[in-house]
Amino acid sequence: MSETSHLHDKSAVTYFIADLHLAQNRPDITACFLSFLKNEAPKAQVLYILGDLFEYWIGDDDDSSFILQIAQAIKALSVLGCKIYFIHGNRDFLLGKRFAKQANMTLLPEVTLIDLYGSPVVIMHGDSLCTRDTGYQAFRKKSRSWWWQAMIKSLPLFVRRKIADNYREQSASATAMKSQDIMDVTESEVILCLEQYQSQTLIHGHTHRPAVHDVIANNQHAQRIVLGDWYEQGAWLKVTPESMELLDKPFEIVK
Repeated sequence: MSETSHLHDKSAVTYFIADLHLAQNRPDITACFLSFLKNEAPKAQVLYILGDLFEYWIGDDDDSSFILQIAQAIKALSVLGCKIYFIHGNRDFLLGKRFAKQANMTLLPEVTLIDLYGSPVVIMHGDSLCTRDTGYQAFRKKSRSWWWQAMIKSLPLFVRRKIADNYREQSASATAMKSQDIMDVTESEVILCLEQYQSQTLIHGHTHRPAVHDVIANNQHAQRIVLGDWYEQGAWLKVTPESMELLDKPFEIVK
């Protein structure tokens, strides 16, 4: 388990974020995230980023000024004493140790059990729970294989960028044709996950449907907490030893 105890510290705060989809063509999201890192996140002892921090990730050798800016901003938060953990999403699963070192954040397995103020909590991006989307799950299985990733990483940077742009267009078209139910999680998978890890709380992103869902797992009440995306506002989950709260913040006007 990752350490997130501070059981008797009344000022203890842990934040969870996901689905920012940072990209150079969305300066409003970037500005909101940088503001969050500077003004809100320093209140927390721990920040978990549960995937899709970036709209796409073509490799740690992408040394653009935009990528560097984000890495430096995250590292600046860590210098203040906030521990930062990252779980890969479906858009940035190629993010590796080089960027993690630049940003001074720790990479976690795609499903991780943490000790959150004394309670075992499962955290993940959430795309693996959407088992009814069989087309995506087939791509997910292939894209996580070592041979596929080695093949992609061997391509020139400009080719990878072109592939990523094409995939975004194809993904948007495919998503538009799928029903909302298919793209949501499968409840039986949620229960299976909670029971496998002997936990009563699951926190994830991916579906862009922020909410707290009640389920039954391990023959008792459990909760599935879904993080909000950052397409139209900033969004995060604030957890203290006494409470959990989904929060959001409107974008500021970017001049």
